[in-house]
Amino acid sequence: MSHSSLTPELTTLLDARSADPFAHLGRHNHGNALVIRALLPHAESVTIVEGNHAMTRVGDTALFEWHGKAADVPARYRLIWRDDAHHEHITHDPYCFPSQLPDFDLHLFGEGKHWHAYRLLGARVHETDDVAGVLFAVWAPNAERVSVVGDFNRWDGRCHPMRVHGNGVWEIFIPDLAPGGLYKYEVRSRHGAILLKTDPYGRQFELRPNTAAIVEPPSSFTWSDADVTWRQARAEHDWLHTPMSIYEVHLGSWRRGYEGELLNYRELARQLVSYAQEMGFTHLELMPITEHPFDLSWGYQATGYYAPTSRFGTPDDFRWFVDYCHAHDIGVILDWVPAHFPKDAHALARFDGTALYEHEDPRLGEHLDWSTLIFNFGRNEVKNFLISSALFWLEEFHVDGLRVDAVASMLYLDYSRTDWLPNRYGGRENLEAIDFMRELNAITHDQVPGTLIMAEESTSWPQVTRPTYLGGLGFDLKWNMGWMNDTLRYMSEDPIHRQYHQDMLTFSMLYAFTENFLLPFSHDEVTHGKHSLLYRMPGDEWQRFANLRLLYTYMFTHPGKKLLFQGCEFGQGDEWDSTKVLDWYVLEYPLHRGIKQLVQQLNHLYCSTTALYDQDFDWQGFEWIDCHDAQNSVLIYQRRARPSADGSTTPPVIVALNFTPVPRLDYRIGLPSGGYYRELFNSDAAAFGGSDVGNGSAPRHTEAVAWMGRPDSLVVNLPPLAGILLQLDTSGCSESATTAGLNSSNDTDSGN
Repeated sequence: MSHSSLTPELTTLLDARSADPFAHLGRHNHGNALVIRALLPHAESVTIVEGNHAMTRVGDTALFEWHGKAADVPARYRLIWRDDAHHEHITHDPYCFPSQLPDFDLHLFGEGKHWHAYRLLGARVHETDDVAGVLFAVWAPNAERVSVVGDFNRWDGRCHPMRVHGNGVWEIFIPDLAPGGLYKYEVRSRHGAILLKTDPYGRQFELRPNTAAIVEPPSSFTWSDADVTWRQARAEHDWLHTPMSIYEVHLGSWRRGYEGELLNYRELARQLVSYAQEMGFTHLELMPITEHPFDLSWGYQATGYYAPTSRFGTPDDFRWFVDYCHAHDIGVILDWVPAHFPKDAHALARFDGTALYEHEDPRLGEHLDWSTLIFNFGRNEVKNFLISSALFWLEEFHVDGLRVDAVASMLYLDYSRTDWLPNRYGGRENLEAIDFMRELNAITHDQVPGTLIMAEESTSWPQVTRPTYLGGLGFDLKWNMGWMNDTLRYMSEDPIHRQYHQDMLTFSMLYAFTENFLLPFSHDEVTHGKHSLLYRMPGDEWQRFANLRLLYTYMFTHPGKKLLFQGCEFGQGDEWDSTKVLDWYVLEYPLHRGIKQLVQQLNHLYCSTTALYDQDFDWQGFEWIDCHDAQNSVLIYQRRARPSADGSTTPPVIVALNFTPVPRLDYRIGLPSGGYYRELFNSDAAAFGGSDVGNGSAPRHTEAVAWMGRPDSLVVNLPPLAGILLQLDTSGCSESATTAGLNSSNDTDSGN
């Protein structure tokens, strides 16, 4: 029989264009008669094992048939065949198995309500009728045909064509296939184009620049926090009133091996946790580790939304990373990018030959600045893909939160573009994206209580961190980009001119409690020609370091949680370069060691001083003492804690900042109450590389002199380009300083 004499259906199958291969392949009963067909492009001969029935080649095609009685072959049978290289294969026929995807799950996915879609789609080790194998499923509603291809079938799309369901999900169970193999999907578009696509739901990928997915073996990892310890504590954790100091890390450039090689997640965990504990950070935030093919994208152009990048190891290696952090009381936050995705031909872009995950119209579907594509947030299956991804990281890897990248770009249809389409009401708001973010936050908080979802949002959009039931977006925290930009602009001014720009510092308190803010000095502030934080400071070398110490003192005493990017904590001089390891060698120099020690002490002081964190998001936690001395560029304020359950109160912390290189000696400041005050911290201490102007460690008593609207006051020395912290000493004036190394060394018992 020639190819041309076959039925149209079989011709379509042999031409690799059939959307329903199960209608022709496998076992088909016709009364008592049975026909079994197999499509094996590389087979020389084929035999049905059960009954030893030889199959007959149909003409000169790759199709084999056997005709007989239904009782002669069981429902689940095996084929044995010899290929053109004389290798013998034996396996169950994939086409004798029914669909393995439950109708209800398919329905939920189509409705955009399958919060765990990664358990439905992708490649999963699966067993049915006592036969083990791998179940593949992918969403490609506009494809003419989809096949699984891999190193198990010579990457030949004719070997394993899939069945399609009504909502565009394609599926095949390949029996006897072991995990660990490489695979992709071969997609034939409606226009006849052949596309080789990686799995959107793939959980593991080969090392870049290769892009095939790996059938992930079942995890053998045992969580130490899987019972009630970390996860229950997280759900009950009152994060609003506890310290949070985040160390932002790019794993590829933080540290490397002796020969410049990337470290494994496990070794990174050991080193990072040790360092974070030493420095006093409470959390690590990892720049995107979702799989991405291009190193220089820093992970922000992701192609694997369900896979930790293989650069640093396997998924179980990353589980070990998170578990190790938790065992040492360090939280883990992941940078997550739902705003856009790259145009790479092997990934999501025009996945089935159409704009599937993105918009067809580039005015809606493309970020010109980043040359990336924008998710179609109005499509149920796309929202499902993203929300399921968020839950995947929170549940499967126990991470404690997600930092959602580029929220502003999702909120506005005209974001960084002149040619744009308005919404249905004629406005610039992206209504579908807003609904997506509200749904994301509501679902993650419901499914994984206690996890934090943070927004990198740079506009004045209202209620970003207010509950969705009040009309907010539902995020837990918002990056305070306004504070960051104003602060760095002010600090870049020559101190002689700062008196004219004091409003850049005071303005933040007009809105500081409208959202739950996080204060970020992130990777974005030390790259793209902006220079390092150290070299954004004006003046000579001593003044640059003093300004940086002052900047951090201001940051750690300002309301809001904290974030600092790697290298900033020791004053790295060079702008961050993701291809190079941090300049750890600069710690050989005293001024850099001083910055590191300052950040370390600020972290420990912040985490141990209730007044500095308890009311980060409440106006009662902050009060100006004096913000009007612009001529001297001095700011004075106090931070306060709530009364405890028994009604007792913690003394407030008084913060006095001098933004000029002129010491303000005998400077009188008003205080909230009289008594003995101790200098808790002085950023000008010699231990930090400062000039050691200060007030010593011995408590000093106030005077009944009204000042700054308060009945009591104290004369202090304000060191140059520095900040001091004072607190009422409730333990008695004769007690020596309790925090060694934080205050100046004017007294013999102070300093390090």
